[in-house]
Amino acid sequence: MTQEMRLRNYSERTITTYLSLIRMVSRYYKLSPDKITIKQIKAYLNYRVEKDKISVSTINQTVSAFKLLFERVLEKEWDKFVIIRPRREKKLPVILSKDDIKKILDVTGNLKHRAIIVLAYSSGLRLSELCNLRIKDIDSKRMQIRVANGKGKRDRYSILSINALSILRLYYKEFRPHDYLFFGYYKNQHISQKAVQHCFRKALKKTGIKKDVNFHTLRHSFATHLLEQNVNIKVIQMLLGHSSIRTTMIYTHLVNIKPGSIDNPFDTL
Repeated sequence: MTQEMRLRNYSERTITTYLSLIRMVSRYYKLSPDKITIKQIKAYLNYRVEKDKISVSTINQTVSAFKLLFERVLEKEWDKFVIIRPRREKKLPVILSKDDIKKILDVTGNLKHRAIIVLAYSSGLRLSELCNLRIKDIDSKRMQIRVANGKGKRDRYSILSINALSILRLYYKEFRPHDYLFFGYYKNQHISQKAVQHCFRKALKKTGIKKDVNFHTLRHSFATHLLEQNVNIKVIQMLLGHSSIRTTMIYTHLVNIKPGSIDNPFDTL
């Protein structure tokens, strides 16, 4: 199955996730995956929903993993009507205000952590994209950041803030990274996602902000604040690397609109 996914150019993260989900079902039934039936998969998912309240995303990933196993590896028939994929919950993400962002940066004394948070917010990078950034990806002449091999194996460019560049230069002078912009324990390895999440949670706790947010919220906030600055939504889609404009449209529901700034159509008759 690993071979099949690699031939299909799946990301290593997806490969790890799919194998882990299949392994869990296999252990539950104490059966080799090729002996498990579609009805057993459905029963397992029902059990996990009732007991562990697993998310819609986990259900869909499990279904996708087994569908791939059945159809492409075992060459068995997959009956899509036995397991109907659940509808995704349409929850709006929580957004940090610009004042919230300032508070987080004010309490972040570590220059490396500060540079990480600044770059994530000012360029709208995903966590994995930020961790994999290399020094050569920062183009200070064109004020762009090259995101290589982003989600969906797509390359793109995002914007580089002038203020963020100043902080990055201070960070570079002090830490002297070799290849990866943000290195981990060893300079030839990129920083881990857990380390980045930890530094953000630590800063958030110091601020006393009670919003239910995480590191990915910086990306949501970047997009929403651009929209509030009247940046074209197609441009925002390009900067975020969304394959569909429908994904970007969610931010139209998050924009902070001041009622006094809107001309009522009745008043213009």
